[in-house]
Amino acid sequence: MTAIQVIFGIILIVFSIAIVFVVILQQGNQQNVGAISGGADTFFSKNKARSIDAFLAKWTKIIAIGFFVLVIAINSILYFT
Repeated sequence: MTAIQVIFGIILIVFSIAIVFVVILQQGNQQNVGAISGGADTFFSKNKARSIDAFLAKWTKIIAIGFFVLVIAINSILYFT
């Protein structure tokens, strides 16, 4: 293996771990669907979860696009060299 292959492999592993981590942090859409909620629901507590989920969803898309672009770039660079 050449040094460039090792570097690209490490970058792909970092992207893979990052996407798995971000996806695991997201809450499922079906969570607490049938649960009877207590009286502690405030505007902030309801919208905080949505803002965190929106942030994680945005980063999931960014990391996934970066991952696929990186894979295509690596394959084209290594194929043509």
